[in-house]
Amino acid sequence: MELLDQARAHVDSGAFFTELARLVSYPTVSDAPEGREAIQAYLDEVLAPALAGLGCEVTEHPNPDLAGGPFLLGVRTEGEDLPTLLCYGHADVVGEAGQWRDGLDPWTLTADGDRWYGRGTADNKGQHLVNLTALRLLLAERGKLGFNLKFLFETGEEIGSPGLTEFAAQEKDLLAADVLIASDGPRLDAATPTLFLGARGGIRLTLDADLRPDAAHSGNWGGILRNPATTLAAAIASLVDGHGRVQVPELLPPELPDSVRAALAVVVVDADEGWGDQNLTPAERLYGWNTLEVLALGAGDPARPVNAIPGRARAVLQLRYVAGTDVDGVAPAIRKHLAAQGFSMVDVRADATFLASRTPVDDPWVTWAREALGEVTDKPVALLPNFGGGLPNHVFTDVLGMATLWLPHSYPGCLQHAPDEHLLAPVAREGLVLATALFAALSSAPPTPRR
Repeated sequence: MELLDQARAHVDSGAFFTELARLVSYPTVSDAPEGREAIQAYLDEVLAPALAGLGCEVTEHPNPDLAGGPFLLGVRTEGEDLPTLLCYGHADVVGEAGQWRDGLDPWTLTADGDRWYGRGTADNKGQHLVNLTALRLLLAERGKLGFNLKFLFETGEEIGSPGLTEFAAQEKDLLAADVLIASDGPRLDAATPTLFLGARGGIRLTLDADLRPDAAHSGNWGGILRNPATTLAAAIASLVDGHGRVQVPELLPPELPDSVRAALAVVVVDADEGWGDQNLTPAERLYGWNTLEVLALGAGDPARPVNAIPGRARAVLQLRYVAGTDVDGVAPAIRKHLAAQGFSMVDVRADATFLASRTPVDDPWVTWAREALGEVTDKPVALLPNFGGGLPNHVFTDVLGMATLWLPHSYPGCLQHAPDEHLLAPVAREGLVLATALFAALSSAPPTPRR
């Protein structure tokens, strides 16, 4: 327990806060030119020295996609007969979406009670700092890790991870490992240690009823001209009803696996009464099933309506989907369905924004991780087959062929893409203990390597 006491003391002493403050001070916004300069400085001045301090050989790799930034990789090899761990994090953060409250600056770490405010505290600098610190504590205590380490940082996760899939495919041998342990996204809630195994995917759907170039007087033309707004509203309602229930079977996964259902049986989440498929629990709807959401809907000018039938109406929807969904069949199924409902005049465009993937719930690495975490906490560890949002998990499961274990060090209310992003001090403290324990367990009793 001495090692875990050191982890707690590292946070209690203020050392973790001081280091995180330095990381937050770099405005590493990946969709801005000045942010690209800050990202390069962050790699050179923060991450590369941190990896070198772990005894890693550090290399920077160009991105095969010009839209993305470079990749940074640290490799420490201790023995060919030892398991190899791949860690992952992203150096970039989102841009500023609005005004932070008085007294807060996005690039200055500010403590207010248990909340540590600053851009990147939760997504992802605070989370990858927890894991870097856990590895550093383990190495200092034992003089070795007891496993081989590869730590990959990308610089464009907030803009969709351009080039990451291609880079992984090109460098399979360089990135080969037995298991991924990484941290991003939120826990189930602030009080519950959580392990999730993948991510839902997302398909953005644009529905466009572009019927005529101009609006038409509603008195002179009402009742004889098709209204694109009315048409589009009815088309959407035929896809997902007014209670959030998907109406097209082809937009749903073929089944909810028994292993997923069993894992989610003890997971409790709040939900609006009567919303969504009532044959599923709220946890099953959020983590095990597909949902179709309307993100934007427009026709005319709601702020200044005029007595005219609009010529065009557009909507943007999003299908959040789990592994097993027929992604290629989504757009054809919608077009066929709308035509059958009499809405062939509605154009459909589908763009996959990120892919769904997950490690099986019964994978040996999952069993090992739950047991290792259970030994150092008296709380139940929530196991989610995937979390509700999107991450490039498919790169590790589908391209590199490894099990993926995500141990998040944030919580759903962290405001990671909004003003006032923050990390909770108790979650950071507990997260450092859990990460240290998990890495320590890997050095002494790993499961059989999968490679």
